[in-house]
Amino acid sequence: MPSVETVPFWKRKTFGEMTPSEWESLCDGCGRCCLLKLQDEDASEILYTAVVCRFLAMHLCRCKVYEQRSQRVPTCVTLTPENVAEIKWMPKTCAYRLLAEGKELDRWHPLVSGSPESVHNAGISVRGKVISERGVDMDHLEEFIVDWLD
Repeated sequence: MPSVETVPFWKRKTFGEMTPSEWESLCDGCGRCCLLKLQDEDASEILYTAVVCRFLAMHLCRCKVYEQRSQRVPTCVTLTPENVAEIKWMPKTCAYRLLAEGKELDRWHPLVSGSPESVHNAGISVRGKVISERGVDMDHLEEFIVDWLD
């Protein structure tokens, strides 16, 4: 039987028991949560677009204003141990969502693979697939709906 020290923190701790650093490290750096989304009012379905928040560094798939994101973009949702299970629009590959649903992290997740590039190499990240909202007429956002997330 493995000792407690060899069991990864995400397998032995609840979200509430994690340190802030452990919590933040769950983010795989895919950038999918930064995709602009539309909600189909008839089906209550969330539709993802290939348009990302203007603050996403698209090559790095990281927020350029992470510490101020909620102030700079009031609609940006800050995930917390308390709300993560309630946010149903998180991508199916998201580590926070997977763990909240009692599932395992995928092998390409940087915590599993040991490399931050694995999420990009696996084709999970938005790198090379998106455009910034700065260049999009928001009245035509539906023209950018994508189906490559599943």
